[in-house]
Amino acid sequence: MTDMTAYSNADAARDLRPALDKAPAGAVNGEWFYITEQAGVSSQTGGYMSADGSYVTAGDHTFQRAQKVVEKLEASGIQPFNKVIVRWTKSKIPLMRGRVTVDTIFDETIVPRGPQSPIYEAAAVARRAFWKRYGDISDGFIAERNEANVHNQTKWFGPHRRVLSIKNRAKLTLATDGLSTPWAGVADQENGVECELFMALDASDNTSHQINDWAHLLIRLGDLVADGYQVAADVEKYGAILFCSLTNDYKPMSHIILSRDGRQIDDLPFGSVPLIRVTPIAEAEIEHQDQSDEWASNAARRALARRGIET
Repeated sequence: MTDMTAYSNADAARDLRPALDKAPAGAVNGEWFYITEQAGVSSQTGGYMSADGSYVTAGDHTFQRAQKVVEKLEASGIQPFNKVIVRWTKSKIPLMRGRVTVDTIFDETIVPRGPQSPIYEAAAVARRAFWKRYGDISDGFIAERNEANVHNQTKWFGPHRRVLSIKNRAKLTLATDGLSTPWAGVADQENGVECELFMALDASDNTSHQINDWAHLLIRLGDLVADGYQVAADVEKYGAILFCSLTNDYKPMSHIILSRDGRQIDDLPFGSVPLIRVTPIAEAEIEHQDQSDEWASNAARRALARRGIET
């Protein structure tokens, strides 16, 4: 019996050879990739290939057998790895076994960001530096923050899920602060869902209670944007979209329009992200408009134009 603590890549190749040699007709080689568990997720891809490079259909027995070998390699602890590549080449001599190699690799690019990664704070600093140009930022967060999970994720997939309050002489701006935080628990080099939302209010026309309601609405809109990660691209494509309806609590306002703003937040960990304007509107502003096009974008743009908001 093989000593588990000394189980090597050569041992793995030897154990896999009998299974891989049971290749389907037409297969001349094969390649399988295994990513060990990263942030609770693992993957396995690949298969047998014919001489023209196309995949040859085969059962799952190969994946299952190789998975056991990967588990043995992990248990052996000879060297750290997070990726395993298995290759098989059919022998050109009849009745001879094929050639099998097993390579273990530690790929830093797929290592998930940990709960204490400094990248999260860097994103928050970049956003605050941006908004500081437009007014005084409240020390606290105007909307509640949910506790993050073990991977430091909230519903926005990063540790930040909150709303900033920025005030100057002319207006009060409420802005999401976290949609552009790089995702926690993964390695993707993206600034979250690649946008932030904001709402411009006339502070003199809104009570503190109303402002609080709008801030919590921004949190819920952020949840929807985080679930539909193409929203920023759709706003950029159409200029403005009729995004969702409002409950009766917000009467006379009945719908939310998301639109291009033109500004972007720079110096985030993975580049810049656009700002998306949130505009509540009343039913009367769109009730006689054709809303049959994608996202009712024509009606949305007309409603904003009547308010003097460019898209």
